[in-house]
Amino acid sequence: MKVTIRKEDYESIIDYAKKELPNEACGLIAGIDHEDEREIKKVYLLTNIDHSNEHFTIDPREHLASIKDMRANGLQPLGNWHSHPESPSRSSDEDIRLAVDKHASYLILSLMDEDHPVLNAFHVEEGNSIKEELEIKED
Repeated sequence: MKVTIRKEDYESIIDYAKKELPNEACGLIAGIDHEDEREIKKVYLLTNIDHSNEHFTIDPREHLASIKDMRANGLQPLGNWHSHPESPSRSSDEDIRLAVDKHASYLILSLMDEDHPVLNAFHVEEGNSIKEELEIKED
């Protein structure tokens, strides 16, 4: 599965994640599932109520409001995104353990090198993290 994200949404994730340092930042992604492409149309920048640099929990009220917004705008929930302030852009053991939806895409942004952030997309099946093709589209 190929995942596409608009450059402006990619940049908003980076800006928000840097603002939240030293903690992990998090949010949801929504859009349209095509046959061979998952098109991200909207990114939600949400609060990590854990205020931790090692894990995140999305604020439940913000999560619900985001789902209502998706429905109101005809978008499908596609998954979530979060940052790794001090580690690479790959699924941690905790990320894999908590990935309950094998159809969801999980975007992970590494800020190990703040000047060169790295964003990757994954899905998790049967305890295995599988990298997805990610394309950043110019506006």
